Amino acid sequence: MPTFPRRRTPGAPKTPRFARLKRFGRRAEDRQRGRGIYLLPNAFTTGALFCGFYAIVMAMNQRFEHACWAVFIAMVLDGLDGRIARLTNTQSEFGAQYDSLSDMVSFGAAPALVIYEWSLRGLGKLGWIAAFIYCAGAALRLARFNTNIEVVDKRFFQGLPSPAAAALVVGFIMMMTDPDISVSARKVDWVSWCIAVFAGLTMVSNVPFYSFKDVNFKKSVPFIAVFLIALVLALLAIDPPKVLWPIFVIYGLSGYAVYVWQKAKGKRVSIIPLDKDEEEGVRR
Repeated sequence: MPTFPRRRTPGAPKTPRFARLKRFGRRAEDRQRGRGIYLLPNAFTTGALFCGFYAIVMAMNQRFEHACWAVFIAMVLDGLDGRIARLTNTQSEFGAQYDSLSDMVSFGAAPALVIYEWSLRGLGKLGWIAAFIYCAGAALRLARFNTNIEVVDKRFFQGLPSPAAAALVVGFIMMMTDPDISVSARKVDWVSWCIAVFAGLTMVSNVPFYSFKDVNFKKSVPFIAVFLIALVLALLAIDPPKVLWPIFVIYGLSGYAVYVWQKAKGKRVSIIPLDKDEEEGVRR
């Protein structure tokens, strides 16, 4: 049976000729743009990767202070690459995957090797087992972060972030290498073992840690906030190792404090929405 073209309703806008072809070409262009490699954010990621590799080399040469500072510099570069990508609208899937691989080297393998070479080597099997627990925890933490990034509450991290865990490990080394602090080597070995295991297990836990992503830097703040920032900078200038490590210890324990507080109030602790919550959201 022959088919006839449908009549156009009066008053309907005319579709331009070759509109579908233009739309197809635009989609293909967007796909190519999304798969592109942008220089600026990936340069910062490469810098963080270099700092992680440099920390490993310095640990093998027994220059632990240089190794620890390299990890801290990698933290700064890792915090900048994502923000620069968002400001310049140069996000890409390649950049996200490259950033995870760089984090694994800088905040997973490097701190584990640094603390092993510094104090865990003398503990034998227990020493390298603790270093491996930390390294495996960082790998699992990054893999879970990539898979759950669309469903977690943006205000919190699920488990201790790998940069904070790395700062917890190398910050302790920096403070203990200070000549003003004298502690027996055996006590330092076991404290290092406990810190490495604690950081590795906390990274794969479900404990919520505040992400500071909802902080609005364009908003006006009281005068005391600016004074506290100046005070922290002054303390860092006096003795960075003795100031940085206690800050990350407080942050590493803050998640457990939030966990206990929410449990005591009878609230749900998981930052991933359950199926019931999703169904209620759809009904609303």
